[in-house]
Order: sequence, then C-alpha cells, then structure tokens
Amino acid sequence: MEGTVFAPAIEGIKHVKSEEGVMLTRPFLDVCKHILPIIEKFGAAMALVKSDIGGNITRLENKYLSNPTKYTNLYSMVQEEVEAKTAKGSSSCTNGLLWLTRAMDFLVALFRNLLEHQDWAMSQACSDSYSKTLKKWHGWIASSSFTVAMKLSPDRKKFMDVICGTGDINSDIEKFCTTFSPLLEENHKFLASVGMDELKAS
Repeated sequence: MEGTVFAPAIEGIKHVKSEEGVMLTRPFLDVCKHILPIIEKFGAAMALVKSDIGGNITRLENKYLSNPTKYTNLYSMVQEEVEAKTAKGSSSCTNGLLWLTRAMDFLVALFRNLLEHQDWAMSQACSDSYSKTLKKWHGWIASSSFTVAMKLSPDRKKFMDVICGTGDINSDIEKFCTTFSPLLEENHKFLASVGMDELKAS
C-alpha cells in the first residue's frame, strides 16, 4: 500500500468542494467511504459506528443516484426535505447527513487524541472523543452500547502499526483532521441554519 490508510481520504478531501465553494455530494460521500477501512481496523469496538456510517452513506448515495444532476450539491436533498417538512423523519437524508457528520466528528476527535496523547490507551482515546462528540446526542441505550463496545478497543501500538502503511502516519492523521474538520463544521452550520443540527437519537 502506498502511503498510510489515510492517503485516499486526504486526496479525496481536495475535491469535496466545487470551484464555487459548494459542498459536492459524491466527493463528500467518497471521503467518508475511504474512512470505513480504517474503522474496520478497530475490530469489534467500532462495529456499531461502522454500520451506522455505512448505512447513512448508502441512504445519501441512493438519493444522489436517483437524480445525480439534481443532487450534485450535498445540501440540496436536505433543502428539499425541509421544504417538504420530512427532514425530521428518522429515515430522512437530513437525518443521515447529521449522523454521518457526527460520526465523522467522533473519528476526527479520536484521531486527534491518538496524535496529541501518545501515552493514552486506545480505550481512553475512544471514551474521551465519544464524550466530546456523540454522547450528548445519544439516548441511554445507545450510550450504554457504545461504552461497552469501547472496552473492546484494540491495543494502541498494534492498531498504529496496522494503519501505518509506508507513509508518515502522524503527519497524515494531522493532515486528515485539519482538512476534514472545516468541512464537517460547514455541514453543522448548514444544518443549524435549517434548524436540524440539534436532533437527538430516540
């Protein structure tokens, strides 16, 4: 493998926005897809997160594929649902984008922790990122399942060895977090502008 496991995502991030600064559906979903193989390396600890992310990517992708021209812009499907008053539905694309963005927030926070707290065990890095990001949106059941899953976190050194590939892993994690965070922030701003950034899990 050329470079680290982050290389495809870092490359993909460059294409997420159009020249006019519009968030594009296909490139954004592709970056999220590139993260799935990394999550896979966490094993059982991240099985819930992986299936959640995969499901939300599929939901948004299916909508996009139903009319690629109409849904080129990532936010167009949300605007359509807001106007139709279907955005709050549990199977809406708005909900899909919101939870996909939140899951990515969690992963960015986790990778940042691995970078900045070299002495932390993987389970501590996971728990800290969870409490900073997803926890406040989860109900009791989701929160409990997550806490149990975190106990299955892999050994930190083994995990880092697996994702390293041939590149500079610390530099790539830094690059990924720095370039992806502003895009996630933009998603939150847009969702907030249509009153959809505060939805909680049932």
